[in-house]
Amino acid sequence: MHETRFPLRLKSLMQRVACATALGCGLMLGMHNVNAADWNMDQLMASLAQTKPGKVNFVEKKYISTLDRPVESSGELLYTPPNKLEKRTLKPKPERMVLERNMVTLERGKHKFAIDLDESPELSALIESIRATLAGDRRSLELNYVVALTGTREQWKLALTPSDFQARQKVKRITLSGTAGDVREVEVQQADGDRSVMSIEKPRS
Repeated sequence: MHETRFPLRLKSLMQRVACATALGCGLMLGMHNVNAADWNMDQLMASLAQTKPGKVNFVEKKYISTLDRPVESSGELLYTPPNKLEKRTLKPKPERMVLERNMVTLERGKHKFAIDLDESPELSALIESIRATLAGDRRSLELNYVVALTGTREQWKLALTPSDFQARQKVKRITLSGTAGDVREVEVQQADGDRSVMSIEKPRS
């Protein structure tokens, strides 16, 4: 397998990481029940702190300004505590992205691309936000995002806006929506106007 460093545009890789962040939130939120009387950020973070290994399926539609119709892909996301998050795209073409410790790797066929987070502050901020979200660490999450939770237990939205200026030049906002402890949809808005909308569901027994 061939390994190359920095073969992708940073924008493209950051978009993938943003989607993985959103999926990571969806994976963990979908595993816990939420008490309606305590529906707030602290309760949400407490649920996330109970994170265990898990897997969800996803269908993603990317709306790109230069295309007439959205580009659709699907696959699964797996989380292994404390710091491994894997996104496997199965259709239309296999692709595997792994976030682990201080590295991001992307595999396409026989090719493997890698990037060291120490060499990319923008990506590092996004990765740290993933880890903070999965750990239920509100303080660390708010270091990298402006976080806003709105709505009710039955219909809520969690908006994540990158605090870092460079990160905002690539990803404008990530918005998760759902009911109780289940995330139903994730939208990633890019700074250039393109966006992706992702539906999430637990694997069928």
